Amino acid sequence: MPTADSTKTNATSTDSTTTNAATVHQDTVVKPPDPIFRYRLTADGTITAGNVNRTLLQLTGSFDYQLSNYFKLSSNPSFVYGQQSGILAEREWFGDFRTTFRHEKRLYYLAFGSYERSNLRQINHRWTVAAGMGYKLLNRKRAYISITDVLMQEYTDFIELADINIFRNSTRLFGEYSFDNDRFKVTHTAYYQPALGQYNVRWNASVSVQFQFTKVISLRSTVANAYESLVVPGRQNNDFRFTMGLVYEKQ
Repeated sequence: MPTADSTKTNATSTDSTTTNAATVHQDTVVKPPDPIFRYRLTADGTITAGNVNRTLLQLTGSFDYQLSNYFKLSSNPSFVYGQQSGILAEREWFGDFRTTFRHEKRLYYLAFGSYERSNLRQINHRWTVAAGMGYKLLNRKRAYISITDVLMQEYTDFIELADINIFRNSTRLFGEYSFDNDRFKVTHTAYYQPALGQYNVRWNASVSVQFQFTKVISLRSTVANAYESLVVPGRQNNDFRFTMGLVYEKQ
């Protein structure tokens, strides 16, 4: 039969056990991750003088706001302005807004909308909305490759041609690789966007090489090509650009 002292000791031990269990439970509570905001600003272009005077300025941005391990918001606006022999060639506006679900998983889902205007292709307005999924083919510290496939609706108001309102399948292949402790980066992006039920194809691809000067400043060179099967009279289907400029990046 336990004595009074031994009973008190057991009670004390029970309280201590309860307290320790509560402490362990408090220690194992996982705090939700803080939101993370990343952005990158780029200014590049080309200038030629002589028989052909050519000026091209390209401003782009990349913004990522990670709300949690499951949701992320992104936007990649751009503006391109170009003149050739004093005549306006490019005045291109593009803006988009994208949301990604399960972005840290290998299989993830995305939805986005975009707006575009183009003097080069004589597009007054172009609206797109899309939704689909993505898959990370490779996800390592210094190498990343992903593929996405979405169903996209497009409305294009041409200045001269009849407006179009069509559905497209849009497939994107994206890759990014870093070398020499992230001093060098190579990035490539390719889109293939055929219309459903008719012949109307859009595709574009770009490759960028980036050299880091400081933690936030880099030099970047980019080659890009864009193709559209349907263009207004007097315009080429294919456009090729080579640009070089500076990148400011905050992660």
